[in-house]
Amino acid sequence: MPTPARPTPLRRAVVALAALALALTGCSTDSGSGGSGPAAAPAPSTAPDRVEPLASVPAPALPVTVRSADGRQVTVASADRIVPLTGSLSEIVHTLGLGGKVVARDITTTFEQAARLPVVTRAHDVSAESVLSLRPTLVLAETTTGPVEAVQQIRDAGIPLLVLPPAKSLDDVPERIRAVAGALGVPQAGAELERRTADRITAVRGTVPGAAAPKKPRVAFLYLRGSASVYLLGGADSGASSLLEAAGAADAGKESGLAKDFTPITSEALAAAAPDAILVMAKGLESVGGIDGLVKIPGVAQTPAGLDRRVVTVDDGLLLNYGPRTDQVLASLIAQLYRPGAAGAK
Repeated sequence: MPTPARPTPLRRAVVALAALALALTGCSTDSGSGGSGPAAAPAPSTAPDRVEPLASVPAPALPVTVRSADGRQVTVASADRIVPLTGSLSEIVHTLGLGGKVVARDITTTFEQAARLPVVTRAHDVSAESVLSLRPTLVLAETTTGPVEAVQQIRDAGIPLLVLPPAKSLDDVPERIRAVAGALGVPQAGAELERRTADRITAVRGTVPGAAAPKKPRVAFLYLRGSASVYLLGGADSGASSLLEAAGAADAGKESGLAKDFTPITSEALAAAAPDAILVMAKGLESVGGIDGLVKIPGVAQTPAGLDRRVVTVDDGLLLNYGPRTDQVLASLIAQLYRPGAAGAK
């Protein structure tokens, strides 16, 4: 969502802290965005939320047999009706040029080309009945996809279902693209997309100010769902560290010793993290009433970030996808972190 509901760690943390029905309906928002004036967080990009497919549409060479992350061998005979069960996987399929063969989406798939596809998840849980009603020839899932019963029901119906590990760092991007392209029988398109993605990420990384910055800005990644009273501080395993480090920043949660994924926000935890800036998903910030509401969360106002009202936002459906548009996420982080007056800027 700029609102992670995605990687395993986040899902586990939210479930542990609130009822699933509340905590994982992360796309809902509270009224009012709050925050105004020059110190307010920059508005999410007004550019169209679109993926950029490869120039040519590849022809799948099938059947292929691939290994699933759960140890199974999956034979894919047709890519005519594809159901990706995460926004990240859907993004890769569309960018490979096979978006015309996708027949459904999950709640985290927010880009424009998929907007009219039927949603086959409730909150973040898969509806096996909805998936099966669309007669898919291939279902793509992650190890975090659930409930387990729904996944098994799809498999029991004889539908090829490939499970992939969730991506949690920049290093995962090439293998993720390669795995999806291989399952779809378009390895050459996958190699082309790998190169394009790597080149774009490298180019953006080259724009980090580096020596111009007196110090690395410390950035705390907060997962917020005000409607469900879920307020979490990301640690080393949150999925944000790789992005922040690539942007020339330090993950404040990780640096303060938080080794796991997420922990409930406390004044003590925020004081230890001492962030210069706070990274949030856009809808998460909206759900707490914007910056005015964010600084009312215990401990936030006492941090350097809270005192300066220094907040970085990225769209929920993009922040932790680790895929073909990760260069855009990095570019946004860098632009916001090093703009005049920002933490770490010259």
